Amino acid sequence: MADAISLQEIADRLFITYATAKRHAVNIYSKRGVHNRWEAVAFARKNGIS
Repeated sequence: MADAISLQEIADRLFITYATAKRHAVNIYSKRGVHNRWEAVAFARKNGIS
């Protein structure tokens, strides 16, 4: 996510569908209490996850 590639590119690299990649992203946002990809990246960097 932090590499600024699209969800479609992530899905292609992981051999999953776009819908699956999007669902995983939404689950990550929910678990971390963020609302979008950029908030998730900021959260990860702030907490040493990235």
